[in-house]
Amino acid sequence: MELRVLSWNIRAGGGSRAPQLVRAVVKTSAAIVVLSEYRNNDAGITIRHKLLQAGYRYQAVTHAMGTANSVLLVSKLPFASELHPAADDVYSANIVTAHFAAFSLVGVYLPHKKKHQLLPYMTDIVSNHSQPYVIAGDYNTGKNYVDQKGNSFMYTDELSALEQAGMTDAFRLVHGEAEEYSWYSHQGNGYRYDHTYVSAALAATVKDCYYIHDYRESGLSDHSAMMLTMG
Repeated sequence: MELRVLSWNIRAGGGSRAPQLVRAVVKTSAAIVVLSEYRNNDAGITIRHKLLQAGYRYQAVTHAMGTANSVLLVSKLPFASELHPAADDVYSANIVTAHFAAFSLVGVYLPHKKKHQLLPYMTDIVSNHSQPYVIAGDYNTGKNYVDQKGNSFMYTDELSALEQAGMTDAFRLVHGEAEEYSWYSHQGNGYRYDHTYVSAALAATVKDCYYIHDYRESGLSDHSAMMLTMG
């Protein structure tokens, strides 16, 4: 049996693109979906309703206000949701967790070049729980000179600490040192902002982890979607 987990930054809540975004999500046949830069507004309600109609019966959103970029996590499989109001003084609504029977999944939208404690908070979680974890979404950081040509990433040390706590970059697990980016600046510079990390206990189940660039290249969002396949 194969399980697909899709994570995707839908850009500023989706707006009028909401119906097209949902059609793109449904086309992937993912069982679990993490949408970052989701907003609790009218477009967000449209997205949730249409995903519900498409079979994503189980849904969790963060406690962010309607104008703030946050996270939506939906699934065709049942889960118990958890919010994290103590995760950060400002950005606690930027992560949400779904607890499944076999593992837990944290959907993330980490702020871009702003001070936060979300990575240390998640490192503490995975370090102090025996349950395997998947952490998927827009991290807005990566490894300098690896996930970008330059060295402008913040939180590289915190990302290394997450790895030292037993989490593995699923894309690198499958593709090694491949040069691939999920977002491009207006100047054409590429950045691998979007990641999926898995606990060591899940690493052997990872069949593939790859980007879907078509959605970005067609203008549906400014980020490529990411797919994790486990089986």
